[in-house]
Amino acid sequence: MAQAMRFDTLGGPEVLRLVDVEVGDPGPGQVRLRQSVAGLNYIDTYHRTGLYPQPLPSGIGLEGAGIVEAVGTGVETLHAGDRVGYCWGPIGSYATHRLIAAASVIKLPDAISEDAAAAVLLKGCTTEFLVERCAKVEAGQTALVQAAAGGVGLLLVQWLRHLGVRVIGTASNDAKAALAAAAGADAMIVYSREDVAPRVRDLTDGRGVDVVFDGVGKSTFDGSLDSLKRRGLHISFGNASGPVGPVDFGILARKGSLFVTRPTMFDYYTNRDEIERYGGRVLDLVARGVLDVRIDQRYPLAAAAQAHRDLEARATTGSTLLMC
Repeated sequence: MAQAMRFDTLGGPEVLRLVDVEVGDPGPGQVRLRQSVAGLNYIDTYHRTGLYPQPLPSGIGLEGAGIVEAVGTGVETLHAGDRVGYCWGPIGSYATHRLIAAASVIKLPDAISEDAAAAVLLKGCTTEFLVERCAKVEAGQTALVQAAAGGVGLLLVQWLRHLGVRVIGTASNDAKAALAAAAGADAMIVYSREDVAPRVRDLTDGRGVDVVFDGVGKSTFDGSLDSLKRRGLHISFGNASGPVGPVDFGILARKGSLFVTRPTMFDYYTNRDEIERYGGRVLDLVARGVLDVRIDQRYPLAAAAQAHRDLEARATTGSTLLMC
Protein backbone atom coordinates (compact mmCIF):
# COMPACT_ATOMS: atom_id res chain seq x y z
CA MET A 1 0.00 0.00 0.00
CA ALA A 2 1.27 3.45 -0.90
CA GLN A 3 1.63 6.02 1.84
CA ALA A 4 1.84 9.81 1.85
CA MET A 5 2.24 12.56 4.41
CA ARG A 6 -0.82 14.85 4.66
CA PHE A 7 -2.10 17.72 6.75
CA ASP A 8 -5.71 18.81 7.19
CA THR A 9 -5.13 21.92 9.30
CA LEU A 10 -2.40 24.54 9.47
CA GLY A 11 0.01 24.56 12.37
CA GLY A 12 3.16 23.06 13.81
CA PRO A 13 4.87 19.82 12.83
CA GLU A 14 2.27 17.87 14.80
CA VAL A 15 -0.32 18.43 12.04
CA LEU A 16 1.60 16.09 9.72
CA ARG A 17 0.22 12.55 9.49
CA LEU A 18 1.15 9.53 7.40
CA VAL A 19 -1.83 7.95 5.65
CA ASP A 20 -2.49 5.12 3.20
CA VAL A 21 -3.34 6.33 -0.31
CA GLU A 22 -4.48 4.91 -3.62
CA VAL A 23 -2.24 6.10 -6.44
CA GLY A 24 -3.65 4.37 -9.50
CA ASP A 25 -2.39 4.38 -13.06
CA PRO A 26 -0.83 7.40 -14.77
CA GLY A 27 -3.04 9.48 -17.01
CA PRO A 28 -2.03 11.10 -20.30
CA GLY A 29 1.32 12.86 -19.94
CA GLN A 30 1.91 11.44 -16.46
CA VAL A 31 4.28 8.93 -14.88
CA ARG A 32 3.89 6.91 -11.70
CA LEU A 33 6.92 7.01 -9.45
CA ARG A 34 8.10 4.62 -6.79
CA GLN A 35 9.90 7.15 -4.67
CA SER A 36 13.00 6.28 -2.74
CA VAL A 37 13.60 9.64 -1.11
CA ALA A 38 12.13 13.11 -0.58
CA GLY A 39 14.06 16.29 0.13
CA LEU A 40 13.29 18.48 3.15
CA ASN A 41 13.26 22.22 2.47
CA TYR A 42 12.29 25.28 4.47
CA ILE A 43 9.52 26.09 2.01
CA ASP A 44 7.78 22.93 3.28
CA THR A 45 7.29 24.63 6.65
CA TYR A 46 5.75 27.65 4.92
CA HIS A 47 3.16 25.40 3.29
CA ARG A 48 2.47 23.64 6.60
CA THR A 49 1.96 26.86 8.54
CA GLY A 50 0.04 28.69 5.83
CA LEU A 51 2.66 31.36 5.20
CA TYR A 52 2.39 30.14 1.60
CA PRO A 53 -1.29 29.08 1.52
CA GLN A 54 -2.37 25.79 -0.03
CA PRO A 55 -5.85 24.28 -0.39
CA LEU A 56 -6.58 21.85 2.45
CA PRO A 57 -6.27 18.94 2.91
CA SER A 58 -2.82 18.95 1.34
CA GLY A 59 0.20 16.83 0.69
CA ILE A 60 3.61 18.29 1.40
CA GLY A 61 7.06 18.43 -0.12
CA LEU A 62 8.34 19.68 -3.47
CA GLU A 63 11.47 17.61 -4.01
CA GLY A 64 11.95 13.92 -4.56
CA ALA A 65 13.57 11.17 -6.57
CA GLY A 66 12.77 7.63 -7.51
CA ILE A 67 12.09 5.17 -10.31
CA VAL A 68 9.42 5.37 -12.99
CA GLU A 69 7.01 2.46 -12.54
CA ALA A 70 4.61 3.23 -15.39
CA VAL A 71 4.01 5.91 -18.03
CA GLY A 72 0.79 7.33 -19.41
CA THR A 73 -0.15 7.85 -23.02
CA GLY A 74 1.83 10.48 -24.83
CA VAL A 75 4.95 10.05 -22.71
CA GLU A 76 7.81 9.26 -25.07
CA THR A 77 10.94 10.49 -23.27
CA LEU A 78 10.59 8.36 -20.14
CA HIS A 79 10.19 4.62 -19.62
CA ALA A 80 9.62 2.22 -16.76
CA GLY A 81 12.87 1.79 -14.86
CA ASP A 82 14.19 5.29 -15.51
CA ARG A 83 15.56 7.14 -12.49
CA VAL A 84 14.24 10.69 -12.17
CA GLY A 85 14.22 13.64 -9.82
CA TYR A 86 12.11 16.76 -9.49
CA CYS A 87 11.60 19.91 -7.43
CA TRP A 88 9.24 22.08 -9.49
CA GLY A 89 5.95 20.88 -8.06
CA PRO A 90 3.24 20.07 -7.58
CA ILE A 91 3.37 19.56 -3.82
CA GLY A 92 3.35 15.97 -2.61
CA SER A 93 6.87 14.52 -2.54
CA TYR A 94 6.55 13.13 1.02
CA ALA A 95 5.19 9.84 -0.32
CA THR A 96 6.20 6.32 -1.26
CA HIS A 97 4.43 6.55 -4.65
CA ARG A 98 2.89 9.36 -6.66
CA LEU A 99 1.62 10.46 -10.05
CA ILE A 100 3.34 13.46 -11.61
CA ALA A 101 3.52 15.10 -15.02
CA ALA A 102 6.39 13.74 -17.09
CA ALA A 103 7.24 17.34 -18.00
CA SER A 104 7.94 18.06 -14.31
CA VAL A 105 10.71 15.51 -13.80
CA ILE A 106 14.25 15.26 -15.09
CA LYS A 107 16.09 12.05 -15.90
CA LEU A 108 19.10 11.47 -13.67
CA PRO A 109 22.53 10.87 -15.19
CA ASP A 110 24.34 7.72 -14.06
CA ALA A 111 26.73 9.79 -11.93
CA ILE A 112 23.91 11.21 -9.77
CA SER A 113 22.31 9.03 -7.09
CA GLU A 114 18.66 9.42 -6.14
CA ASP A 115 19.74 10.59 -2.68
CA ALA A 116 21.96 13.28 -4.21
CA ALA A 117 19.19 14.41 -6.56
CA ALA A 118 16.66 14.76 -3.75
CA ALA A 119 19.24 16.60 -1.67
CA VAL A 120 20.31 19.07 -4.33
CA LEU A 121 17.65 19.79 -6.93
CA LEU A 122 15.50 22.37 -5.16
CA LYS A 123 18.38 23.99 -3.31
CA GLY A 124 20.63 23.76 -6.37
CA CYS A 125 18.07 25.23 -8.74
CA THR A 126 17.42 27.97 -6.20
CA THR A 127 21.16 28.65 -6.11
CA GLU A 128 21.40 28.61 -9.90
CA PHE A 129 18.73 31.22 -10.52
CA LEU A 130 19.83 33.40 -7.60
CA VAL A 131 23.45 33.54 -8.70
CA GLU A 132 23.32 33.40 -12.48
CA ARG A 133 19.98 34.87 -13.50
CA CYS A 134 18.89 37.10 -10.60
CA ALA A 135 22.14 38.56 -9.24
CA LYS A 136 24.05 37.96 -12.49
CA VAL A 137 27.28 38.02 -10.50
CA GLU A 138 30.65 38.60 -12.09
CA ALA A 139 34.14 37.42 -11.17
CA GLY A 140 35.84 39.83 -8.81
CA GLN A 141 32.66 40.90 -7.02
CA THR A 142 32.02 40.32 -3.32
CA ALA A 143 28.91 38.67 -1.91
CA LEU A 144 27.49 38.19 1.57
CA VAL A 145 25.69 34.89 2.19
CA GLN A 146 23.48 34.90 5.27
CA ALA A 147 23.19 31.48 6.98
CA ALA A 148 26.03 30.15 4.87
CA ALA A 149 26.04 26.71 6.53
CA GLY A 150 22.46 25.92 5.56
CA GLY A 151 21.46 23.78 2.60
CA VAL A 152 21.20 26.66 0.13
CA GLY A 153 23.94 28.59 1.88
CA LEU A 154 26.59 25.93 1.32
CA LEU A 155 25.66 25.63 -2.35
CA LEU A 156 25.74 29.42 -2.75
CA VAL A 157 29.23 29.53 -1.31
CA GLN A 158 30.47 26.85 -3.70
CA TRP A 159 28.76 28.27 -6.79
CA LEU A 160 29.96 31.81 -6.12
CA ARG A 161 33.52 30.66 -5.56
CA HIS A 162 33.34 28.64 -8.79
CA LEU A 163 32.52 31.89 -10.61
CA GLY A 164 35.36 33.83 -8.99
CA VAL A 165 33.30 35.80 -6.47
CA ARG A 166 34.71 36.64 -3.04
CA VAL A 167 32.35 35.21 -0.40
CA ILE A 168 31.66 36.46 3.11
CA GLY A 169 29.34 34.20 5.09
CA THR A 170 27.46 34.33 8.35
CA ALA A 171 26.68 31.52 10.78
CA SER A 172 25.34 31.16 14.32
CA ASN A 173 28.32 29.31 15.80
CA ASP A 174 31.91 28.26 15.15
CA ALA A 175 31.04 24.75 13.99
CA LYS A 176 28.71 26.05 11.28
CA ALA A 177 31.22 28.74 10.35
CA ALA A 178 33.82 26.02 9.84
CA LEU A 179 31.46 24.14 7.50
CA ALA A 180 30.97 27.20 5.30
CA ALA A 181 34.69 27.99 5.36
CA ALA A 182 35.42 24.44 4.22
CA ALA A 183 32.95 24.96 1.36
CA GLY A 184 34.99 27.93 0.19
CA ALA A 185 33.88 31.04 2.07
CA ASP A 186 36.72 33.56 2.18
CA ALA A 187 35.62 35.00 5.53
CA MET A 188 33.03 34.02 8.13
CA ILE A 189 31.13 36.11 10.65
CA VAL A 190 29.65 34.40 13.72
CA TYR A 191 26.63 36.62 14.22
CA SER A 192 26.00 35.48 17.79
CA ARG A 193 29.05 37.46 18.88
CA GLU A 194 29.71 39.94 16.06
CA ASP A 195 27.57 42.59 14.41
CA VAL A 196 27.42 41.61 10.76
CA ALA A 197 27.35 44.95 8.97
CA PRO A 198 30.31 46.57 10.77
CA ARG A 199 32.36 43.42 10.24
CA VAL A 200 31.45 43.37 6.54
CA ARG A 201 32.65 46.97 6.28
CA ASP A 202 35.93 45.97 7.92
CA LEU A 203 36.36 43.10 5.48
CA THR A 204 35.63 45.29 2.44
CA ASP A 205 37.65 48.37 3.45
CA GLY A 206 34.44 50.28 4.11
CA ARG A 207 32.94 49.65 0.66
CA GLY A 208 30.34 46.98 1.37
CA VAL A 209 29.40 43.97 -0.75
CA ASP A 210 27.95 43.94 -4.24
CA VAL A 211 25.13 41.57 -3.37
CA VAL A 212 23.57 39.94 -0.31
CA PHE A 213 21.86 36.55 -0.52
CA ASP A 214 19.48 36.47 2.44
CA GLY A 215 17.25 33.48 3.10
CA VAL A 216 16.73 34.33 6.78
CA GLY A 217 14.29 37.22 6.45
CA LYS A 218 13.11 39.49 9.24
CA SER A 219 16.02 39.22 11.68
CA THR A 220 18.75 39.86 9.07
CA PHE A 221 17.08 42.40 6.78
CA ASP A 222 18.50 45.59 8.33
CA GLY A 223 21.99 44.14 8.68
CA SER A 224 21.91 42.95 5.08
CA LEU A 225 21.02 46.42 3.81
CA ASP A 226 23.77 47.97 5.94
CA SER A 227 26.30 45.54 4.45
CA LEU A 228 25.74 46.64 0.85
CA LYS A 229 27.78 49.01 -1.25
CA ARG A 230 26.13 51.99 -2.90
CA ARG A 231 23.64 50.67 -5.50
CA GLY A 232 24.14 47.15 -4.16
CA LEU A 233 21.58 44.37 -4.52
CA HIS A 234 19.73 42.66 -1.68
CA ILE A 235 18.09 39.35 -2.64
CA SER A 236 15.59 38.16 -0.04
CA PHE A 237 14.70 34.58 -0.90
CA GLY A 238 13.43 33.10 2.37
CA ASN A 239 11.72 33.74 5.69
CA ALA A 240 13.44 31.41 8.17
CA SER A 241 13.09 34.07 10.91
CA GLY A 242 9.73 35.32 9.62
CA PRO A 243 8.71 37.57 6.72
CA VAL A 244 10.40 40.94 6.44
CA GLY A 245 7.06 42.74 6.67
CA PRO A 246 6.21 46.29 5.59
CA VAL A 247 9.19 48.17 4.16
CA ASP A 248 9.72 51.91 3.94
CA PHE A 249 11.12 52.14 0.43
CA GLY A 250 12.74 55.44 1.35
CA ILE A 251 15.28 53.47 3.37
CA LEU A 252 16.74 52.17 0.11
CA ALA A 253 17.57 55.71 -0.96
CA ARG A 254 18.96 56.65 2.43
CA LYS A 255 21.28 53.63 2.47
CA GLY A 256 22.76 54.21 -0.98
CA SER A 257 20.13 53.79 -3.72
CA LEU A 258 19.94 50.08 -3.04
CA PHE A 259 18.10 47.46 -5.07
CA VAL A 260 15.93 44.82 -3.35
CA THR A 261 14.14 41.84 -4.86
CA ARG A 262 12.05 38.98 -3.45
CA PRO A 263 12.22 36.28 -6.13
CA THR A 264 10.90 32.74 -6.18
CA MET A 265 12.38 29.80 -8.06
CA PHE A 266 9.08 29.03 -9.76
CA ASP A 267 9.24 32.26 -11.77
CA TYR A 268 12.64 31.17 -13.13
CA TYR A 269 11.60 27.60 -13.96
CA THR A 270 8.39 28.14 -15.90
CA ASN A 271 8.58 25.58 -18.70
CA ARG A 272 10.18 22.35 -19.85
CA ASP A 273 13.07 24.09 -21.58
CA GLU A 274 14.10 25.91 -18.41
CA ILE A 275 13.86 22.71 -16.36
CA GLU A 276 16.06 20.83 -18.82
CA ARG A 277 18.56 23.66 -19.34
CA TYR A 278 19.04 25.01 -15.86
CA GLY A 279 18.17 21.89 -13.86
CA GLY A 280 20.59 20.05 -16.10
CA ARG A 281 23.26 22.62 -15.29
CA VAL A 282 22.83 21.92 -11.58
CA LEU A 283 23.17 18.17 -12.09
CA ASP A 284 26.21 18.72 -14.33
CA LEU A 285 28.02 20.76 -11.67
CA VAL A 286 27.29 18.04 -9.12
CA ALA A 287 28.52 15.32 -11.46
CA ARG A 288 31.72 17.30 -12.13
CA GLY A 289 32.40 17.79 -8.42
CA VAL A 290 31.97 21.56 -8.51
CA LEU A 291 29.10 21.26 -6.04
CA ASP A 292 29.55 18.97 -3.06
CA VAL A 293 26.15 17.76 -1.86
CA ARG A 294 26.19 17.43 1.93
CA ILE A 295 23.56 15.06 3.28
CA ASP A 296 23.86 15.53 7.01
CA GLN A 297 20.51 14.15 8.20
CA ARG A 298 18.27 11.26 7.15
CA TYR A 299 14.88 10.49 8.68
CA PRO A 300 12.30 7.83 7.86
CA LEU A 301 9.24 9.27 6.12
CA ALA A 302 7.15 8.60 9.23
CA ALA A 303 9.43 10.96 11.20
CA ALA A 304 8.77 13.99 8.97
CA ALA A 305 7.36 15.95 11.92
CA GLN A 306 10.61 15.58 13.86
CA ALA A 307 12.58 16.58 10.78
CA HIS A 308 10.50 19.77 10.60
CA ARG A 309 11.15 20.48 14.28
CA ASP A 310 14.88 20.10 13.84
CA LEU A 311 14.90 22.26 10.71
CA GLU A 312 12.99 25.09 12.37
CA ALA A 313 15.23 24.89 15.44
CA ARG A 314 18.25 25.39 13.13
CA ALA A 315 19.58 22.06 14.37
CA THR A 316 20.39 20.86 10.86
CA THR A 317 23.19 21.56 8.40
CA GLY A 318 23.49 20.84 4.70
CA SER A 319 20.66 18.80 3.22
CA THR A 320 18.11 16.60 4.98
CA LEU A 321 16.37 13.59 3.42
CA LEU A 322 13.20 11.68 4.19
CA MET A 323 13.66 8.03 3.25
CA CYS A 324 10.52 6.69 1.60
